[in-house]
Amino acid sequence: MPELTPRQGAFVREYLVDLNASAAAVRAGYSAATANRIGPRLLSNVGVAAAIAEAQAERSKRTEVTQDRVILELARIAFGDSHRVMSWGPEGVKLRPSAELTDDEAAIVAEASQTVTEAGGTIRLKTVDKLGALKLLGTHLGMFVERREVNSTLALPAEWGRIQGAIVAALDGHPGARVAVMAALEMAAVPGGPADG
Repeated sequence: MPELTPRQGAFVREYLVDLNASAAAVRAGYSAATANRIGPRLLSNVGVAAAIAEAQAERSKRTEVTQDRVILELARIAFGDSHRVMSWGPEGVKLRPSAELTDDEAAIVAEASQTVTEAGGTIRLKTVDKLGALKLLGTHLGMFVERREVNSTLALPAEWGRIQGAIVAALDGHPGARVAVMAALEMAAVPGGPADG
């Protein structure tokens, strides 16, 4: 692995804080005006990328936080069943004692509290964000791909007609290919552009 400059080393350390390349570049001493270009450039540097990967692997080993462990915890939350920790009905809400819950069952509990007064009391149980965990798991699995429709105009070169002519001439004698290419060329035409002329 190539040796890093002091600022590159500082960038690696700062990048591990929040995984924000631009902010890490500024904190490492690079210019704030160019940080949005320098940060990504540093990430693509082989030596810097290797140092980041090595530091992340060391941290993962040290903290025992791995991708598998994160996914398993998300799965416990996402697929946790509230019926296993509480029941409710006409006679009120009843909670199972926490000592009886398995780790998987307790994973859905974010907060439990009880208020007792002379007039009675209340029990409050807040569960973790099941929908948020499902979204994170689905995103990890590639289930939720955001699709965006992009409308743009393409400035075609002034020699567009000559290009079309060369393509059509090259396909002479291949009628099927010629029809397909002509259709593609018509679809590529921009209203008001050279292909419309």
